Amino acid sequence: MISLKVGDKAPVFSTTDQDGNAVKLSSFKGKKVVLYFYPKDLTSTCTVQACNLRDHYKALLKKGYIVLGVSPDSSQSHQKFIAKHELPFPLLVDTEHKIADAFGVWGEKKMYGRTYQGIHRTTFIIDEKGKIERIIDKPKSSVHAQEILAS
Repeated sequence: MISLKVGDKAPVFSTTDQDGNAVKLSSFKGKKVVLYFYPKDLTSTCTVQACNLRDHYKALLKKGYIVLGVSPDSSQSHQKFIAKHELPFPLLVDTEHKIADAFGVWGEKKMYGRTYQGIHRTTFIIDEKGKIERIIDKPKSSVHAQEILAS
């Protein structure tokens, strides 16, 4: 699935956040980025993951990380998710899964005997030069910030 490796240049992308603001990965050059892909707003596991990042957001900022969430949900869905759980970081719109495709996290999934296409929960830590520093495949939602900070 994921063909990217540590040391690879992160794929460039341009999209919008929950408020329609333009977001480009290149805008974060010189900063460390936590780019986390999750399947769906307001679902149980995705909520646990987002709230864990929210609860440890100050520690992530202190370590110099910018946090960006990505899912195939709409800006309206992202706005509801942010409002309901008071998320302090932007959620990026990827309704056509172009970013997920570029990062190799969109693919076949199986649940309850059903096969479908979706995002495989994955986090990329991108360094100040735009290179992938670390990949966390299948992060543990309830301790995801701690996984990031453990590096």
